[in-house]
Amino acid sequence: MTDVSPDRIEKLSSLQETLGHEFVDLKLLNKSLTHKSYVNERNELVKHNERFEFLGDSVLDILVSDYLVDKYKDYAEGTLSKIRAAVVNESCLAGLARQLNLGEYLLLGKGEHLSGGRDKSSILANAFEALVGALFKDGGLESTSKVFLPLLKFEIEKFADSWSFRDYKSDLQEITQNKLVCTPSYKVVNELGPDHAKEFEVVVMIKSKIMGNGLGKSKKEAEQAAAKIAMESFTNESNI
Repeated sequence: MTDVSPDRIEKLSSLQETLGHEFVDLKLLNKSLTHKSYVNERNELVKHNERFEFLGDSVLDILVSDYLVDKYKDYAEGTLSKIRAAVVNESCLAGLARQLNLGEYLLLGKGEHLSGGRDKSSILANAFEALVGALFKDGGLESTSKVFLPLLKFEIEKFADSWSFRDYKSDLQEITQNKLVCTPSYKVVNELGPDHAKEFEVVVMIKSKIMGNGLGKSKKEAEQAAAKIAMESFTNESNI
């Protein structure tokens, strides 16, 4: 099967409509959705999607990294890396594949199909990467960004706004080192409550000026809260 059958062309037309991209070479799209289990059951010259998966992984890194650098100018490199890793992991990409209903379009071997392969996260995530790679081959980076960045942006912003992904202390240190040639210092100014439920109050100082205070159940948590306030003050008012 070196060419795409009429039935398959009709099937893939709805996916192209969902993507908002009509492939110049439909064989690229078909290959991106061809699992190795399908190939292993056939003697025909069929190629599976693993090479496109490899390409798509790199393209996704570029799309996500470029958006992060432009959107989150005050985030430290380590924080950006954590967000990117969360967006391009199996769970997230499988979720995006489900949004596109990719499982319906996969070419799977009989055994993989019967074992629920159309909804396996690993298969769906790999298919999503392969689809990105195929669209990149068909239309270049601009077309790929136009199709996939809207999907990725929602996930990026969700993780970027999560406390667990934002290391405010590192971000604050990076921006003060780069712009002010100094590092923040933290000081516990109060301990509240009984020993079994203690809260700490911490202030952060930049060039001897208090720029934020925070509360937390640990000193580390309070320092992060103080750094967050300082980052907001610094970013919004540039008053250091």
